[in-house]
Amino acid sequence: MGEQPIFSTRAHVFQIDPNTKKNWVPTSKHAVTVSYFYDSTRNVYRIISLDGSKAIINSTITPNMTFTKTSQKFGQWADSRANTVYGLGFSSEHHLSKFAEKFQEFKEAARLAKEKSQEKMELTSTPSQESAGGDLQSPLTPESINGTDDERTPDVTQNSEPRAEPTQNALPFSHSSAISKHWEAELATLKGNNAKLTAALLESTANVKQWKQQLAAYQEEAERLHKRVTELECVSSQANAVHTHKTELNQTIQELEETLKVKEEEIERLKQEIDNARELQEQRDSLTQKLQEVEIRNKDLEGQLSDLEQRLEKSQNEQEAFRNNLKTLLEILDGKIFELTELRDNLAKLLECS
Repeated sequence: MGEQPIFSTRAHVFQIDPNTKKNWVPTSKHAVTVSYFYDSTRNVYRIISLDGSKAIINSTITPNMTFTKTSQKFGQWADSRANTVYGLGFSSEHHLSKFAEKFQEFKEAARLAKEKSQEKMELTSTPSQESAGGDLQSPLTPESINGTDDERTPDVTQNSEPRAEPTQNALPFSHSSAISKHWEAELATLKGNNAKLTAALLESTANVKQWKQQLAAYQEEAERLHKRVTELECVSSQANAVHTHKTELNQTIQELEETLKVKEEEIERLKQEIDNARELQEQRDSLTQKLQEVEIRNKDLEGQLSDLEQRLEKSQNEQEAFRNNLKTLLEILDGKIFELTELRDNLAKLLECS
């Protein structure tokens, strides 16, 4: 195959919504490989991208195309042949700039290739145009001849004028009449040829128009066939690339599945931690509430303790006063007992003495 990839990158592919012409419709679920291809047999550059076995981009670069950066990571271009607008979303601004540089480079190469092709077509068509010009000029030749004959006709008339002069003899008159008849016959022949050539010219002009229409139809058919062949060649030439790309995608899918599995495990772990944190939060709230209740009870107990301390102190003071009173009473009682004892002893002595 004459078509080879010359630059590849990865991007998310979009197409403009054919109904609204405003919204972007994604044509790939994930980033795919987007490649520039060069067809050496036809000297054309194309942008091709496959999603599996489906060609989501098949755009031939023409000199009138323009790649526009609409943001730091997004760019677009319009393809009049496909009647759509393609959009690419890149992972970084560097990839977008690199793709835009390549687009401008291959666009300029396509312009130069088109100019060279037009020059070759002009050089090829120049001999045919010259031969066609000669054929078209040939019917006009009798007109110039006819004009020359018309210019010569007055000469015949001048030669017939001596017939009115009696001085000329019969021989020159008959000779002049023969010449006049000869030129009249020649003139009639030339006029007939001129009419035939004019009719042939009109027929040739009509044929040329018909040929141009047929040529336009052939060109449209050739363009359609070329586009179909290009699509088929794209699918054929991309077989190995598709296989490689499929392998890469499978590896990427496996890596993503493993990463997803790890993320799911991490999510489960985080969910358990969140549940544990919620339980701890509930326990904390419960303990906080109990602590508040204990603090309230502690304050009540402190108040009761203070009251009891006051009552105890008061009771102690009363007991101390009662003890002091008892001591006083005991001292008085001891004095009274001592006095009664003395009185008893005295009475006992008195009884003995009496």
